[in-house]
This record gives sequence, C-alpha cells and structure tokens, in this order.
Amino acid sequence: MNYQRTYKGTIWTNHALQRLEQRGIRQGDAWATWSKPDSSKYSKSRGGWVYTRTWRTERIEVVAKQNDKKEWIILSVWGKTVHTKSTKPTQHKSNFWHQFSHLFTNPVRKYYK
Repeated sequence: MNYQRTYKGTIWTNHALQRLEQRGIRQGDAWATWSKPDSSKYSKSRGGWVYTRTWRTERIEVVAKQNDKKEWIILSVWGKTVHTKSTKPTQHKSNFWHQFSHLFTNPVRKYYK
C-alpha cells in the first residue's frame, strides 16, 4: 500500500506508517478513526490521546498528539478483531431436548458414523 507522511492535515510518524503496513490497515481507516472516533481517552503512558473506532469486525486504535505548532501527529496505529452479536459463533447448549431433537433431524448421521 502507498502511505503518505502527511495525510488530510495530519502528520504521520515513520513508526505509525510502519505499523499500518505491518498490520494491513488502510491509512484512510486510521484517519477516520482519529477524526470520528467511537471513544477517546488520554493516555499518559502513550504520551497522547488514544482514539478508538470499530469497523464491522475490527477495532482500530490510533495514538495521536499535538505538537508545539498545534499540528496533529499520528504516533501509532493498531487493530484488533472483535466479535459482535452478529459475528459470534452460535453455541448450542447440549441438553436433553436439543439432543432429542437431533434424533429426528439427523437419524442417519447419528447411527452410521
């Protein structure tokens, strides 16, 4: 992918650009996370604000701070796969009625394994 050092009014550190490349995150998605986050919080240990946004099944986090000129610097970016209700695998409880119903829906498979 082709990443830009300055993107839509923000400055991206080499570290942030490397993380985008390594993690396969599009710069536009990271920028949108920063510009319109679901949440944000100040992180003293990271030295800036952490902006978070969930896109379908991926949560992207962007660390950014302002320099002395009040320009926004993107310091780092990472993503994590998340499961929402619609993407979680369903689990069936193995109870008597569930097993009993399978006798009638899959009788051949049950006895001829």
